[in-house]
Amino acid sequence: AMAGEGGAFRLRCSLLGHGQDVRGLTCGLFPHGSFVSVSRDRTARLWAPDGLNRGFTEMHCMSGHSNFVSCVCIIPPSDLYPRGLIATGGNDHSICIFTVDSTAPLYVLKGHKNTVCSLSSGKFGTLLSGSWDTTAKVWLNDRCMMTLQGHTAAIWAVKILPEQGLMLTGSADKTIKLWKAGRCERTFTGHEDCVRGLAILSEMEFLSCANDASIRRWQISGECLQVYYGHTNYIYSICVFPRCKDFVTTGEDRSLRIWKQGECAQTIRLPAQSVWCCCVLDNGDIVVGASDGIIRVFTESLERTASAEEIQAFENELSQASIDPKTGDLGDINADDLPGREHLKDPGTRDGQTRLIKDDGKVEAYQWSVSEGRWIKIGDVVGSSGATQQTSGKVLFEGKEYDYVFTIDVNENGPSYKLPYNITDDPWLTAYNFLQKNDLNPMFLDQVAKFIMDNTKGQTLLSTSAQFSDPFTGAGRYVPGSSSGPSTMPAADPFTGAGRYVPGSTSIAAAPVGGVDPYTGMGAYQSAAAKAENIYFPKKDAVTFDQANPTQILGKLKELNGTASEEHKLTEDELIILEKLLSVTCNTSAETPTAQQLQTLWRAVNWPEDIVFPVLDILRLSVRHPTVNENFCSEKEHVQFIVLLLKFLNPKGKQANQLLALRALCNCFVSHAGQKLMMEQRDEIMTQAIETKSANNKNIHVALATLTLNYAVCLHKVNNVEGKAQCLSVISTVMEVVQDLEAIFRLLVALGTLISDDINAVQLAKSLGVDSQIKKYASVSEPAKVKECCRFVLNLL
Repeated sequence: AMAGEGGAFRLRCSLLGHGQDVRGLTCGLFPHGSFVSVSRDRTARLWAPDGLNRGFTEMHCMSGHSNFVSCVCIIPPSDLYPRGLIATGGNDHSICIFTVDSTAPLYVLKGHKNTVCSLSSGKFGTLLSGSWDTTAKVWLNDRCMMTLQGHTAAIWAVKILPEQGLMLTGSADKTIKLWKAGRCERTFTGHEDCVRGLAILSEMEFLSCANDASIRRWQISGECLQVYYGHTNYIYSICVFPRCKDFVTTGEDRSLRIWKQGECAQTIRLPAQSVWCCCVLDNGDIVVGASDGIIRVFTESLERTASAEEIQAFENELSQASIDPKTGDLGDINADDLPGREHLKDPGTRDGQTRLIKDDGKVEAYQWSVSEGRWIKIGDVVGSSGATQQTSGKVLFEGKEYDYVFTIDVNENGPSYKLPYNITDDPWLTAYNFLQKNDLNPMFLDQVAKFIMDNTKGQTLLSTSAQFSDPFTGAGRYVPGSSSGPSTMPAADPFTGAGRYVPGSTSIAAAPVGGVDPYTGMGAYQSAAAKAENIYFPKKDAVTFDQANPTQILGKLKELNGTASEEHKLTEDELIILEKLLSVTCNTSAETPTAQQLQTLWRAVNWPEDIVFPVLDILRLSVRHPTVNENFCSEKEHVQFIVLLLKFLNPKGKQANQLLALRALCNCFVSHAGQKLMMEQRDEIMTQAIETKSANNKNIHVALATLTLNYAVCLHKVNNVEGKAQCLSVISTVMEVVQDLEAIFRLLVALGTLISDDINAVQLAKSLGVDSQIKKYASVSEPAKVKECCRFVLNLL
């Protein structure tokens, strides 16, 4: 039975086992009522309730990390692992995955470039990880599916939201970001220091806690609904009670705080400076882990409360704790002004209130307990001596944790420098890096190294690990492939480019593939018997844009050539050369384009962007020819070619150029050279192309959908997991904005092609919530191909 109304939490048990700080906790699924803890001692431990209903037994100890273990989460049960899996993240940059009954990892996920400090699991086996390398990664089983880039400092907290495809990350850059299908949808600002923890209240609301000692409640839409104050130092973790909106927080002020109806209802002090983590069990009991390596469980249930002796032992331990006044946990302390012991005769006014008294020259701290109606001693206040860090890794420098951050004054009137140091580091190497970074004279090396050793006496751990990244550069900040291509664009021309020739104004037809062609709708009449056959996907060949009106294109080219500046103007001969190229590539003649024709085309393609579109149209048509494809997409030329096309995809540029550049990219897929180039540059092309979704233009949307479809065709042939993940993310993102049914149809074919014969891709599509996005198209009446294709896709999902 639970305690009466307003019952207070009291100690249930203290669990010893870990040799160092307990950094992470999570509720276990199996056995029932269990939990998992992880520690700086490099292990994870599974604890199960013992029969006596008060304590817990350590079931087993899991090892696999070569450095501190920082975080843990449970991956829900699947057909393969009906008891679920345990995931742990560490300072060795790895994530270890364990089965519930094994002490060695089932497999290890590698990919982060720095400490993995937060994990969260979702449906269908997805796992989200956050790291000091400033990225979060989405994993499915043993593969990294996508990397979330956008934060500018360490990511301390991650959470997968209940609604599919939505994820949250909290960072040392003081912001929280909401991601949908791998793209940042919204940034929440308000915290004034590193965001350390996140907790989900509902599909629409979540909580965050931070080093600014505040807790904030947010709406997914971006609004901050409430700020809670109570802690006096960094808040490290936050956890919600099951089936209600009350929650628990822990922090660097030695306390665990229980919040009910938005108020701090109870404060429990611990005999440890840093209370790193907490989790709430199904029965409402709270588990906390701290820097003294002890796990403590607190309960409201009288049956599960510890014996009087154990509670007395806990209070004794607490009363002997020494409190460092410099942490500011107890406010500014002036020992001379403090009252004596008689001050404890007056009752406190609220739970957790602290009172300092002076007794025999010693300063003691007490805390009021409402439930017991008495002052409980929580420690002696002692003077602090400079840089002795009693707690492990509590100091932050540039958003990362260090055991020490020293202030070094090189000369009296010069600036002072910050020197971060971990006891696992080599003092000489640290001193050397510090002098390099701050451009200081190397003759100080001995002095600085000696200073470090003198100030960290006796504090060394195991052998020096070579895996620490350089704390100064935060090694691994540069992520190749994260740039989004050059965008040196002249300002957009507000005019539409007069004249009757508007690129892409005619209907889009693709070459018939024989039989029923879903793109052109040719032969759309079908007998009832043919209904059940999936003629839509997986698609085997690229879809191209072949429609051409050479007369109109050349007319427009000549007209605009008349307005071009002298340096760009083409001669009569050059115009004839381009006319010849157009006729060679549009007709099935046996002639091949000449080098001279291609040089002329390349010269014209570099025209100013307000007049270049007819030339882009010639490029779009000619790149289908194997000779041209080979020439532009081959090893030598391809960089300039891609840079050129990406430049035209700028959403601020002319829509005609965006459209023709997308179509030219689609047409590159006709030959082997083009496919190879498109696949090599996939990340950059897709990242840039998706920006054109903001154009309210159905032709652009159809071209963007076709580009995605052509990528899906290539990805179906090679099993490239990250490529498929990026493609699924693009499909999901573009589906949100596109109205045109032809574009929707092509996205559905792309989706079907990507997930055909690939169970991983099916799971990822589900976890991104694509199935709920496309359901509405299953009831479209015209064109019938949309509805039919959609139903085939839904059958796979």
